[in-house]
Amino acid sequence: MDLIRVLVADDHIFFRDGIRALLTAAPEMELVGEAGDGDQAVTLALQLQPDVVLMDVQMPGCNGIEATRRITSQSPHIGILMVTMFDDDHNVFQAMRAGARGYLLKGANHVEMLRAIQAVSRGEAIFSPNIARRMMEFFANMRPTAAQVFPELTEREREVLVLIAEGAKNQEIAERLYLAPKTVRNHVSNILSKLQVVDRAQAALRAREAGLV
Repeated sequence: MDLIRVLVADDHIFFRDGIRALLTAAPEMELVGEAGDGDQAVTLALQLQPDVVLMDVQMPGCNGIEATRRITSQSPHIGILMVTMFDDDHNVFQAMRAGARGYLLKGANHVEMLRAIQAVSRGEAIFSPNIARRMMEFFANMRPTAAQVFPELTEREREVLVLIAEGAKNQEIAERLYLAPKTVRNHVSNILSKLQVVDRAQAALRAREAGLV
């Protein structure tokens, strides 16, 4: 089995000592180099061509995100795993845009660290659990609202459209929104007219295509 060749880039020697000991004890991994700043990380990565680089965010010289960008632009096959104390959204998304495949906090235990290195070496993406949860929430909140997609509709018409797209019939819509059935029929008619569709099935399709449900 080929060894997973790892380069560690961190300006804290105690962290590098810990990673060195961890990788030495892992028979499937090999530490091929250590860098104490971002510029050195770029130079060694391009020279040694490791499978994985463990990259800190804040380092002397160019920071870890810029170093990641330089490495992945020239050697996109090298997997970059950010290992840092910073868990703010700005750094996480900047690292992902730069080409990092994972983002792990330094509080991770040895098992989590080894699993993350293995995952990144296989081309997978991996994140600390709390960061993964925040990323899911971030993208979930990016789903467009009916007001953004269909500004021609009133607020009540948008509520009715969402229920139509979910498959609700007029009677169910009336019950859920506490409206008279005749009022619901009027709202449905207005929605069809404003969206210029012939029936509620097309209205539902428009809503689904817009990402409302």
